[in-house]
Amino acid sequence: MKINYENMIIDYIWSDYGFNMKSHYFILGSILLSSIIIPTNVHAEHILDVEAFGQISDLIETTSEKYPLEVDGETYLIPYGYGGSMDSFNEDYPQPEVVSMKINKENKSLEIVLEPVPESYTFWVILPEDIISHETEDYGLFVDGVDRGYELAKSYHGFTLGFIVPEGATQVEITGTHVIPEFGAYAVLILGLSVIGLVLFARKFSFGNSLPRIN
Repeated sequence: MKINYENMIIDYIWSDYGFNMKSHYFILGSILLSSIIIPTNVHAEHILDVEAFGQISDLIETTSEKYPLEVDGETYLIPYGYGGSMDSFNEDYPQPEVVSMKINKENKSLEIVLEPVPESYTFWVILPEDIISHETEDYGLFVDGVDRGYELAKSYHGFTLGFIVPEGATQVEITGTHVIPEFGAYAVLILGLSVIGLVLFARKFSFGNSLPRIN
């Protein structure tokens, strides 16, 4: 699925000269997608210079909106952005908003809830590798339960995944093979109880007490 973001940027600049804050995020997000998202393949390919790409990714992560994702008492800032038709940036047009993000440990996925808007738009999110990753970089993407195509590129701290959100859609799920934490709280609790049990067992049935004492 090829998305011509460059034409979107040019048309917007020449028609409205809208250099307000919303326009800034639209242009920034569009440049990100047109420059670093692979146009014809849903699998990542390292097509950019690593150092140059790292600089671009740093800029995006610094200036983009971020959602505070909470996992087991820890907070991780997840950069994201969106865009759409030129009309969608008029003040009277409803803007897409991220309602929530959460990690589904059972499905090994990142779940995103969006406010519905009456028009399709583009959405991108940076997936930090320490939060969610895939062994073969072949993430699954489901929008309102429907398997969707996407465009993927290597980012500074992980991967940037961009896709189209259809009109009225609200539920997004990105699946991987690993999510934080791999060694969960329950596993830590079980391990701790096991260690305590072994210590108590060793104290109660000490083999040293059964050995004859030699004077």
